[in-house]
Amino acid sequence: MKAINITIIFNGKTEAALNFYKSIFGGDFINFQRMKEMPGAPPMSAEEGEKVLHAALPVGNSVLMGMDMPQGRGTVNAGNNFMVTLDTSSEEETTRVFNRLSEGGIVTMPLGHQFWGAFFGMVTDQFGIQWMLSYMNQHQA
Repeated sequence: MKAINITIIFNGKTEAALNFYKSIFGGDFINFQRMKEMPGAPPMSAEEGEKVLHAALPVGNSVLMGMDMPQGRGTVNAGNNFMVTLDTSSEEETTRVFNRLSEGGIVTMPLGHQFWGAFFGMVTDQFGIQWMLSYMNQHQA
């Protein structure tokens, strides 16, 4: 197995959410398709056609993917059924990313050194997605 990638499903907020994450992690989308670009797409409203069918943003060795819930397929309760875990390269990086994700969000566990040796914190971002950030260096292991 090369990596675990996560797909986050939104109710029409995928573009805003993934652009927010792109502003934090950098990089470029490796895929960004709208519903109207789907081959053989069924008839849909202009609003539905602008929803995101699939978007993929590389983050380190993984890919963060997102999509909007298609009309008629129900709604999603954003962020309460999973957590995105991000292993970082330094305490500085952990702090920078944690602080950015906290903007407009809720810190559920402040960053700090934990009993298992990690510099760790948890935050729910402004889009309702729960994140765990962890840095463990050789001296902490």
